[in-house]
Amino acid sequence: MTRTNGKWIQKSIKHKGRVRNYVLKKIGPKGFTEKGTMKVSALEEAKRIARKHHDVGMEDAINLALRLKKYHRA
Repeated sequence: MTRTNGKWIQKSIKHKGRVRNYVLKKIGPKGFTEKGTMKVSALEEAKRIARKHHDVGMEDAINLALRLKKYHRA
């Protein structure tokens, strides 16, 4: 069994800002709150769009963003 140094999140994010730019391009500024964070509803809509266009990599990145939002709430 291998040991991890606790930095799996940093290693899993390949292109920082990729999901943010995708949401801004596909949904627009209404996908963000006043603070500038992405809305969960906008992420789910972006995931639906990525699935429709068979963009598996973007869909995985959005899934990670949704998971990290859940971790932030905990």
